[in-house]
Amino acid sequence: MITKRSAGEIVFDYLNIILTAVLMLLTIYPFVYVAFASVSSPTSLVAHRGILLAPLGFELGSYVMVFKNPMITAGYINTLIYVILGTCLNLLMTSLAAYVLSRKGYFWKNFIMFYIVFTMIFGGGLIPFYLTVKQLGMVDTRWALIIPVAMSTYNMIIMRTSFAAIPDSMEESAKIDGASDFTVLFRIIIPLSMPVIAVMILFYGVYHWNAWFNAMIFLRNRELYPLQLVLREILIASSTDTMTTTVSGLDKEPVGETVKYATIMVATLPILFIYPFLQKYFVKGIMIGALKG
Repeated sequence: MITKRSAGEIVFDYLNIILTAVLMLLTIYPFVYVAFASVSSPTSLVAHRGILLAPLGFELGSYVMVFKNPMITAGYINTLIYVILGTCLNLLMTSLAAYVLSRKGYFWKNFIMFYIVFTMIFGGGLIPFYLTVKQLGMVDTRWALIIPVAMSTYNMIIMRTSFAAIPDSMEESAKIDGASDFTVLFRIIIPLSMPVIAVMILFYGVYHWNAWFNAMIFLRNRELYPLQLVLREILIASSTDTMTTTVSGLDKEPVGETVKYATIMVATLPILFIYPFLQKYFVKGIMIGALKG
């Protein structure tokens, strides 16, 4: 049945389209600017002012300098280690907690849930956090970036709600056949919850890829620095000198500018390439974890 739309509804739809288009342009333009700037001529880029809608020339020398920097390579390797180990531990701890808190009949379940949610509102602060990690002997080790963030309360609540939507009859049938809780979790619950698992991989993976603050606090050994902390040094601490030592003094500043943009692109593109493969699960996983059927 086709209904006639009023003039107000048509105007409203067009305004929504225009607003969405403007927001999209405002969101994507900074990334486009960085991409164009990273392949522009350094001298032309420094002299340019205003909006950048195309590369100013085309040079890849900044990317060559980025990949020649040993800190970038080490940062990539360290970040991959943190992402893989951290995300695996996050999924394990979050799944175990969500399973226990989503099943019926577990002793003190409500009290434990209250205790976990309480941490979302109240925390000890940075100094007690540092002292705790120090007392555990994890300062200046990789574990300082993995163990303290082993589980996100917010993500656990999403996964718990998703697990709670699975009928109890499936768990009961499996236990009648002799299945343990671990068998129920890993062979029934998790396979039926792949959309929310994909969302958790995305959430935790992006967090570990972008994390730098804990590394700045706990790490002293530069060989353990993640990529984002290396990027911070290049962008804020003006560490581009180590990457432009072969450039004359007059050209060092413009080359340093393009190197900064190239470093941003190198640090951003990998996570952007992974996101489309998980995007199809994103909305479904969030909805499953947000509403209990």
